[in-house]
Amino acid sequence: MAKKNVGNTTSKSKETTKQSSVPTSPLGVTKNAWWPGLLAVIVTFMCFTTALDNKFVNWDDDRNFYENPLVQNINKENFWENTKEIFSSGVIGNYNPLTIWTFAIEKVQFGFDKPYNWHLNNVLLHLICVFLAYRIVLLLGIGWRGALFVALLFGVHPMRVESVAWVTERKDVLFGAFYLGALLQYIKFKKDGNNLRWVWMTILFTLSLFSKIQAVSLPLSMMAVDYFLDKRWELKSILNKIPFLIMSLSFGILGVIMLKKFGSLAIVTDTTNFNFIQRLFVGAFSFVVYLIKLIVPYELSPLYPYPNYFPWYFYPSILIAPIILYILYKTYLKEQKAIFFGLVFFIVNIVFLLQILGAGQGFLADRFTYIAYLGLFFIGGYYLDQWLTSKPEKSTMAMGISGCFIFIFSFISYNQNKIWENSGTLWTHVLKYYKNTTLPYGNRANFYRDKKMYPEALADYNATIAMKDQQPQAYNSRARLFFELATGRDTLLMALRDYSKAIEYDPKDGEFRINRGATYARLGDIENAIKDMTEGLVLKPDHAVGYMNRSIMYHNLGKVDLALADIESYLKLVPSNGDLWYEKGRALRLLNRNEEAILAYNEALKQNSNNKPMFYYERSKTFYTLNKINEAKSDLQQSINQKFNGIDPNYRQQLGL
Repeated sequence: MAKKNVGNTTSKSKETTKQSSVPTSPLGVTKNAWWPGLLAVIVTFMCFTTALDNKFVNWDDDRNFYENPLVQNINKENFWENTKEIFSSGVIGNYNPLTIWTFAIEKVQFGFDKPYNWHLNNVLLHLICVFLAYRIVLLLGIGWRGALFVALLFGVHPMRVESVAWVTERKDVLFGAFYLGALLQYIKFKKDGNNLRWVWMTILFTLSLFSKIQAVSLPLSMMAVDYFLDKRWELKSILNKIPFLIMSLSFGILGVIMLKKFGSLAIVTDTTNFNFIQRLFVGAFSFVVYLIKLIVPYELSPLYPYPNYFPWYFYPSILIAPIILYILYKTYLKEQKAIFFGLVFFIVNIVFLLQILGAGQGFLADRFTYIAYLGLFFIGGYYLDQWLTSKPEKSTMAMGISGCFIFIFSFISYNQNKIWENSGTLWTHVLKYYKNTTLPYGNRANFYRDKKMYPEALADYNATIAMKDQQPQAYNSRARLFFELATGRDTLLMALRDYSKAIEYDPKDGEFRINRGATYARLGDIENAIKDMTEGLVLKPDHAVGYMNRSIMYHNLGKVDLALADIESYLKLVPSNGDLWYEKGRALRLLNRNEEAILAYNEALKQNSNNKPMFYYERSKTFYTLNKINEAKSDLQQSINQKFNGIDPNYRQQLGL
């Protein structure tokens, strides 16, 4: 059968393309109309307005940005130094430095007290993806109504919520914007043959890879486009993508290395004990679930934990493989290119996320479908457009049905955003479906504890420990609760008991020993306090609070030189803490290193702190010791102006103020 190549760049082809952009639909809308894409953007924005007032959550938001030292401590002075470190390291086993860098920029601009701006940026990036999806589908030849339907599905489908409403998943909407931008450039190249577009594709693809490793599938998506536009694959379809394939392979290897290094890859630490064959069934089951949730987005949970056993219903899911292969075979033979293209696009963008290697705590994730679903949406948009074109008398019914889908999905998403309001609503929602899982109880308990809802926190910690006795982190968290609640010795002893239990189950976690050391300190046992803190810092040398706590112990014992060393270790990890710079200045004064103390006080005053009047006062006294009377007077006046209450009246009289 003769096959027409519409992807070539001959003059005849260009003329045909130019003419094809002129005709209008029965409604008088040109095929290159922009306003339907803008309409999809507006509807999507309205759908996600409920995400804008959400807070940060204690599920990876902490480790990705608000407790990540590279983001937490960034300022205008160390911005480029931290940027270099961000791009040379991973976070929680993931290498997505561009995403982390956007968090760093937001921290400098907004701080952590304005989550609204962080959420707004997620939504805006999603809107960019929606518009790009519309343009891609339009350039692939679908009419504006079909393209609008696809863009709306991409925008408001409930499986989008996790990627948009969860700040940590900035990587989805960020990589998606660059990924879809690169794909759009490739489709334009197929239309006009402008080789300059390869430069844009390379830049956008690189940015996408730096945003999320999932972008490695772009060369395969481009090959799917080759088939759809040309109805065949040629050798050049592979050859011209070799540089992109090499980039994908390089980032893929880097991703595996990062996961192994962090220990979150199931082939390294598989708590489920599923073997590789069983994991193939896990992947097949996940594939089936994603297909079902395309139409019926049920049980939308931020976490789908692995079952404690291998369930029987995972086995028949493998039948999806021959079924999909048969559909691909038949649609290829019959040149039903929309179905073939849509399925291939979905498969190549979901196959690396089917948890066959088992990275992460769950075997499913709504966010995994962010780009992949575009292929399945495309099939729906294509046949809707065909229906509207071939049967205009039934267009009202078709538009009504498709409109109902959009309305229902929008309503679900609008409400689903609300479960991300805070950590309490998030984990309460997960517990609606997974009551026998420790993670949601533990994380909700941490939220309750931080909100000083102590009875609720204790109930959740107890529930976690009751499910599985060997829960070192749960014992550590409950001990921290007792530590915070303690007003007497008995409660501190309860904290000590739980910390000891945590150490018994996991003796290599330095944090547990550091925390127990703080408990010994409150019990007055300084010797054991220092011993535990020292052992803990050997195991966890990046535990900043451990150095701070031990410095206090040394200071109380009069070992100022050792206290100073710990303060300096702390400041290497958290250089933005003005109070610790002040403590460094005090220690240096006690050691008669007054010139160095001035430098420490200078740094303390640069940082945000409510104690600046005291800092000025202490620097004034240090200047006085150095016989720098004018500087001493100036600082004392600053502390007076800021109403510092701890000024020695004799010292004030000496300076004549």
